[in-house]
Amino acid sequence: METLHFDIHIQAPVATVYQTMLSDAGFRHWTAAFNPTSHFKGTWEAGSKMLFLGEDEEQGVGGMVSRIREVRPKEFISIEHLGIVQDGKEITTGPEIEQWAGAREEYTFVSEGPHTTLLKVTMDANAEWKSYFETTWPKALERLKDRCES
Repeated sequence: METLHFDIHIQAPVATVYQTMLSDAGFRHWTAAFNPTSHFKGTWEAGSKMLFLGEDEEQGVGGMVSRIREVRPKEFISIEHLGIVQDGKEITTGPEIEQWAGAREEYTFVSEGPHTTLLKVTMDANAEWKSYFETTWPKALERLKDRCES
């Protein structure tokens, strides 16, 4: 796996960016870049299970089974991906899962003054998904920036 890095400067305080990124409505807005039906089930608390979900082309529910590894409010969030959701079922074992189980996705919020935030995203990706993430993450972050700055 390779670690990918994405950064964006947002003209809004850290508290605004943090809350917008993790709220139900805010999350649905910025992650629509990945899937128009993206949403989560769970809580942003360390140790909790989180499902990142969306509908696929056949209207089935799919996504990721993850665990929130660490949370430092308004500073840092670490997510560990454990498996997938396919047709509404959680799958956490098998050859398909072993290729990327344990992959991390992390968000770092850096204050650059009272009204500016540097948001840093790092994530592990395998070769199969690298180009998709390199194209889609910048779009998602622009959607988040637009929402925070409006």
